[in-house]
Amino acid sequence: MAVPTSQGSLPLHLDRAKAPCTVQSFLHLARHGFYDRTVCHRLTAYPTLKVLQCGDPTGTGEGGPGYKYKDELPVDLPPAPTDPTGTRRLYGRGLLAMANAGPNTNGSQFFVVYGDSALRPNYTVFGTVGPDGLTTLDEIAAAGIEPTAENPAPVDGTPVLRTELLRVRPSCRH
Repeated sequence: MAVPTSQGSLPLHLDRAKAPCTVQSFLHLARHGFYDRTVCHRLTAYPTLKVLQCGDPTGTGEGGPGYKYKDELPVDLPPAPTDPTGTRRLYGRGLLAMANAGPNTNGSQFFVVYGDSALRPNYTVFGTVGPDGLTTLDEIAAAGIEPTAENPAPVDGTPVLRTELLRVRPSCRH
């Protein structure tokens, strides 16, 4: 599915085999225009977490579709090489995963990984981002995160480049 954004194309390849309920929910929301004109509200640039988070209709990180569904946690992610404890997994560059507020709280918010990240395997992976999308993500990440009065050089917050999902529709039936 090609997702045009205000910063460029974000082609998403959904993987129903890995996460059937997640893909179904995402497609349902997309078909009904839920994601249209929503802003990607969070960019992280920690050494071990490099993601752009989108899918909140309020743009605050607190919004969702009004329902939650169960996790479909990944079982095939390799250990994160930067984690000596072995509890974190490698969410590699280009993965598409659901954001959540704890177990079984998936809704509409998702994140795209622009740089290898080390996370506990608590986030459902439901697809990947195509090469054009990685170029778009790199440009967004390179522009950085909006400074605040409290933090002139944040590593987590609002992207400097406002990124709006213009129209999210399935390109074909999945």
